Amino acid sequence: MKRLINRMLPKSWRSSVVTIPVVRLHGAIMTGGGQFRPSLSLATTAGLIEKAFAFEAPAVAFSINSPGGSPVQSRLIFKRIRDLAVEKNRKVLVFVEDVAASGGYMIAVAGDEIIADPSSIVGSIGVVSASFGFPELMKKIGVERRVHTAGKNKSVLDPFKPEKKEDVDRLKALQLEIHDTFIDLVRSRRGAKLRDDPDMFTGLFWTGKKGLELGLVDGLGDMRSVLKERYGPKTQLKLISAQRGLLSRFSPFGSRISSDIAASAADGFIDAAQERALWARFGL
Repeated sequence: MKRLINRMLPKSWRSSVVTIPVVRLHGAIMTGGGQFRPSLSLATTAGLIEKAFAFEAPAVAFSINSPGGSPVQSRLIFKRIRDLAVEKNRKVLVFVEDVAASGGYMIAVAGDEIIADPSSIVGSIGVVSASFGFPELMKKIGVERRVHTAGKNKSVLDPFKPEKKEDVDRLKALQLEIHDTFIDLVRSRRGAKLRDDPDMFTGLFWTGKKGLELGLVDGLGDMRSVLKERYGPKTQLKLISAQRGLLSRFSPFGSRISSDIAASAADGFIDAAQERALWARFGL
C-alpha cells in the first residue's frame, strides 16, 4: 500500500528512501531449542519469514550463519522462503556471515543471489550422522541394559550394544537418499552457475572466495554495502524480529517459570554439545 501511494504522488514528492527487510537465520538447524539454546527450525523462523515478505520492498535480505543440522528443517525453511518469494514476487538476497554449510547452505540456495564474505565458509554438501558407543562401559560399571522390542529392527544402532554391519549399511542407504535430495536441490537452484568439479558434492567446504569460483555464491561483500550500492545510498535495513510478550518485557527470563528454565538447561546439555560439534567442524 505504501509503495502504491508513493507511486501516485508527484515525482518531486516521492520518498527516495528504500527500506529492505532483513531476517537473521543464525544458529544450528534443529527442532526444539529454547531461551538458552536458540536453534533454527520452521517453527522458530516461519513467523519472521512471513513478516519480512509482507513488507513492501523490492527485495528481502537474509543473513545466514549456520553450520547446518536437520536436513528436514533445512528444506522446510528453504521451501517457505521460495514459496513466499514466488507468491509475493520478491527478490531474495542471501548474505553469508561466518558459515553457510550443509543445511545452512541448503537454506542459502533459496536466494536469487548469494553474497558471501571472502573468508566465509560455504558448501559441505553432504550428510553426516554421529553418535557414541558404550558397550564396554556398561560391563565395567556393572550395569545391565534391558531392552524389549516388538520388531527385530526397533533397536538398531543401540549405543550400548556392539555396532552391526547390517545396521550401518541401512543407515548409509538412508544417508545416500538424503544426499541425493540435497544435490538435486542445489542443482535446481544453482544450475549452470556451478562449475564441474569432482569435489562439489563430496561434503567438502570452501571459503567464500573459492565458492565464487565454484559457482556456490554469486558475489563477495557485506549486506549493508551491497544493498546501498544496489538500491541507493539512502537505503535502510529493517531487522525483522519476533514480538515479545508482555511478561518477557519485564522479566529477565521472559514468560518461562523457573522450573521450565531448569528443564531447558538440563535438556540442552546434550543438544549444546551436538551444536558445538557442528560449529567445530568448520573451525568455529
